[in-house]
Amino acid sequence: MLAALHFSGARVSRPISNLPEGAAGLCYSSRFRFSDSVVITSGFCESSKLSCSSSRRVLPRIACDGGRAVEVLEKSGGVGNDEGDEAEKQFSCVMKFGGSSVASAERMREVAQLIRSFPEENPIVVLSAMGKTTNKLLLAGEKAVSCGVTNAELIDELGFIRDLHFRTLEELGLEKSIVAKHLEELEQLLKGIAMMKELTPRTRDYLVSFGECMSTRIFAAYLNKLGTKARQYDAFDIGFITTDDFTNSDILEATYPAVAKRLHGDWISDPAIPIVTGFLGKGWKTCAITTLGRGGSDLTATTIGKALGLREIQVWKDVDGVLTCDPNIYSKAEPVPYLTFDEAAELAYFGAQVLHPQSMRPAREGDIPVRVKNSYNPNAPGTLITKSRDMSKVIQAVLTSIVLKRNVTMLDIVSTRMLGQFGFLAKVFSIFEDLGISVDVVATSEVSISLTLDPSKLWSRELIQQASLPNELDHVVEELEKIAIVNLLQNRSIISLIGNVQRSSLILEKVFRVLRTNGVNVQMISQGASKVNISLIVNDSESEQCVRALHEAFFDANIVELDLEHGSNNGNGAASK
Repeated sequence: MLAALHFSGARVSRPISNLPEGAAGLCYSSRFRFSDSVVITSGFCESSKLSCSSSRRVLPRIACDGGRAVEVLEKSGGVGNDEGDEAEKQFSCVMKFGGSSVASAERMREVAQLIRSFPEENPIVVLSAMGKTTNKLLLAGEKAVSCGVTNAELIDELGFIRDLHFRTLEELGLEKSIVAKHLEELEQLLKGIAMMKELTPRTRDYLVSFGECMSTRIFAAYLNKLGTKARQYDAFDIGFITTDDFTNSDILEATYPAVAKRLHGDWISDPAIPIVTGFLGKGWKTCAITTLGRGGSDLTATTIGKALGLREIQVWKDVDGVLTCDPNIYSKAEPVPYLTFDEAAELAYFGAQVLHPQSMRPAREGDIPVRVKNSYNPNAPGTLITKSRDMSKVIQAVLTSIVLKRNVTMLDIVSTRMLGQFGFLAKVFSIFEDLGISVDVVATSEVSISLTLDPSKLWSRELIQQASLPNELDHVVEELEKIAIVNLLQNRSIISLIGNVQRSSLILEKVFRVLRTNGVNVQMISQGASKVNISLIVNDSESEQCVRALHEAFFDANIVELDLEHGSNNGNGAASK
């Protein structure tokens, strides 16, 4: 029977008589076994007539089996062997690297050197699949559906994946056996898909998991070859428990204690840098492999950070942090030095490719800073994401970033029959719920709703279900026309203005002035409840022009200075058109 207060949950086999004075331990009733997290101090157990002494600060007494008492101390660090000292260091941060950061042997060498350049850190490393492996796996699965069993092994994408990983192993001086088994299983899976002539969401998740499983095994083996002790983990085997919503699962709360117990326990018994697969989990009912949606490795990293209460979460990308806009649209886009969790979440949701939309939630809940860095340019300061910003450290700008999301569909839904009646919104949104389609931006009035939706929101549909998209939208309109008049407008874009939108009058005044100058009409406008986002809907053909013009207006230093001066003299003012 355990003592009333249990600190570590780990038993050891050595009896109390064999432990030196001051050894780490916790009394376990009549057998007097010890764990490794606390130190016995000035306590006395009558049954063994054993006492020990220490000058350390004493925590409250705990009761043993027969009511006898032993006093214990919090984490000692007093046992002076090298292995114990190493275990006491604990983990310091999470370092997540995306697919472009580990796309080749050369990139893996650079990432390994980056990790080894911080010897004082004990990171947990989260990796994505190499380069374009995930897309290649999806295409291979789609081709397998119609190619026939005998041709499955000849699929071009399978050959590409095999060559990429074998070439990487050879260039790193590693054995092909590290991933040979996985490549054999992948080929057999494609043959199975060809035989069934079907690629279900469950099979699709299993298929894409091969990318992360192979990249982490290669990287862990390379670190070990360099003399840096590393241990590979599949996320679905260390406690990442998710819903069974294949291709876009949510992480369940049971994940946090399970992951912490596994990683912490392994570190204490045998310290090594964990190399964890991003993006993957295990369904809590089916026990099948699930995925967290495109970019889900970010969510893996922040979940681990919260589970272990780490100092910082580092997300290493191929850009210098979060930028003021897409540099492919406007070449003068600059890194944003500071963001709040709310701003980062809005940026990710509305299309910024730097972060996973759900990845900020664990970091916010754990109040753990997230730093976005460039693995190609590690000396760049990057972007620091925290709960709030110290405004004394940033230029007094109204906006933080401008995000463009193209190719969305806009619906105008009008029902004069529902004037003054309740339940109109509920009926509309129940249709989208039944069809499993996500709504992005919403604006409402008494008898109408304008909204945007993205039927390819589930990342798996981007490559596999585009052919069914028109029919799906027709079905949406058909259902909505039972209760309202519907106008469907395609080829629209959402321009999201992220920042201090509590100054919305100043923002809108400038926005409409800029767009009027450029001859652009806004078709819909919405301000989010988060108070950090204003979204505008325009035609796709005008969207890039709008982003460039708005970036010049809000981020050019001289213009910002003039507008701030104008705002201080006249207040927020009214929006002009």
